[in-house]
Amino acid sequence: MTAPPDSASGLWQRGWYRFARRLDSPNFGARPAGAAIDLVVVHSISLPPGRYGGDEVQRLFTNTLDWHAHPYFKSIEGMQVSSHFYVRRNGELWQFVSCDDRAWHAGASHYRGRDNCNDDSVGIELEGLEGEPFEPGQYETLAGVCAAIAQHYPVQHIAGHEHIAPGRKGDPGTGFDWALLQRHLAWPARFFPG
Repeated sequence: MTAPPDSASGLWQRGWYRFARRLDSPNFGARPAGAAIDLVVVHSISLPPGRYGGDEVQRLFTNTLDWHAHPYFKSIEGMQVSSHFYVRRNGELWQFVSCDDRAWHAGASHYRGRDNCNDDSVGIELEGLEGEPFEPGQYETLAGVCAAIAQHYPVQHIAGHEHIAPGRKGDPGTGFDWALLQRHLAWPARFFPG
């Protein structure tokens, strides 16, 4: 893949977004040749489920999570995953992988006629529990980073993990307000899940 040139506005540097806190994850790889980064995938995560405010998600994405710190962690022990971005409940934005690279967030997936959504998508995790509501600041941050991504990459679609891996994943779930995100972004309905 040929990386797009960095924008004149200075928002991006080699796929890293200026307004995100950077914490490099070792869990990434090169995108396939010719990959068009045209999909944003929205996820939800909290570790352990339903607990907010800790650093467990950052530790998971950087392979430093103490698997013995909570009983739930034994069920995900050894998992090596990442997302490009993570939006905390307070709207704080973190980035773990350059958007020029392939993060490990989608798993087995299919959307808009293509498999392996990691190849040509940007993954954004929201701190939250599947099916529960998200905070207003999270929508503001999500909309801001989505708009910046779409200015730098040829984004044509945005979907939830539930849409690219139906039956296997259910996040962000029924608590996520797609209509609110669409109003924030003012993108056409064709960008969004049907």
